[in-house]
Amino acid sequence: MTENSTTEISQDEKNWALICHISALAGFLIPFGNIIAPLAIWQIKKNDLPFVDDQGKEALNFQISMTIYMIVSAFLILIAIGILLIIIVGLVGLILTVIAAINASNGTAYRYPLTIRLVE
Repeated sequence: MTENSTTEISQDEKNWALICHISALAGFLIPFGNIIAPLAIWQIKKNDLPFVDDQGKEALNFQISMTIYMIVSAFLILIAIGILLIIIVGLVGLILTVIAAINASNGTAYRYPLTIRLVE
């Protein structure tokens, strides 16, 4: 789905896309919740709501990327830079997730930076 799409995005699609992005915050409470929650929502809604299919894949790819970056940062604790990297990666992940949720609630497709595109 592109931003130049001529199809109207329903409020239901916007709401589910918003939930898909925000559900990643479950990762602060549940290990790998940042991946499991968006994956579950995307799997349930992807066939019915095209905007949710697009944004669900985007949220999932970003959360997988953030998990990889956190694991690498954890290993880098051995050389002391990892602690700072974990803080930075966590803050960037939180801020970009909120920005994506706001864009989704407005019906704008959001593309996260620094994302490894694993799910197409």
